[in-house]
Amino acid sequence: MKNAQARHNWWYNQLFTNWKKFEIIYILILIALQVGVYLIAPDSIIGMISGIAGTLCLVYGMKGRKITFVFGIVQCLAMTYVAWISHAYGSFAMDIFYVLSQPIGWYLWGHDEATKRFSPRTRNLVFLGAFVAWALGWWILALVHGQLPYFDSINFVVSFIAQLLYILKYQENWSLWIIVNAANIIYWSILAAQTVLGTNQVGSLGASLSQIALQLALLFNSLYATKVWASGEADHEGGASQD
Repeated sequence: MKNAQARHNWWYNQLFTNWKKFEIIYILILIALQVGVYLIAPDSIIGMISGIAGTLCLVYGMKGRKITFVFGIVQCLAMTYVAWISHAYGSFAMDIFYVLSQPIGWYLWGHDEATKRFSPRTRNLVFLGAFVAWALGWWILALVHGQLPYFDSINFVVSFIAQLLYILKYQENWSLWIIVNAANIIYWSILAAQTVLGTNQVGSLGASLSQIALQLALLFNSLYATKVWASGEADHEGGASQD
């Protein structure tokens, strides 16, 4: 494996080496889901770009590879636009943070860096802090009349904590992402239903559907990544190291 990797450059190793057959199949299915949603409601090419880039970003993140942040910057820029036109202010604020966090994550995920884990006591404190932050975010977003503030607050604060843990490579980030992804599925489903019923003229059906598909993909990826990071498979660039 090492000799084969040494014949290729860093980009090739990051993109194409050390993949399981199951992983390749589910990546193709998740990307096809994004394209399928766009074909059903082709009114948001930006939404589809966000979905595909987001899927690739989190899949490579699951593998523990720095190239995740290349796809991440594309996805975050596209998501910032989608959140803005949908008046999802919590998501918009977090998407700006995501854009800024991509080069920081690239820097912090040093070559051959292993994943880390909190002690049980610290883990409980982190999760408690995330709950308190969610409640405060709900209150703030309600004051500015954001859409569905109880869900949007999860994007606003829980995502912030999860992203910090992600770029610091703590395994607990995936537990928080599972909560964020599940809440986002409900959030964007409600917005899509409101659009269909004509009770909400903000945003577009295609943008909402693309985000539902993206969040379904990310939820599955978060569940699988929890297992991968706990097993140590994401250490050392997910097997893509040339050392």
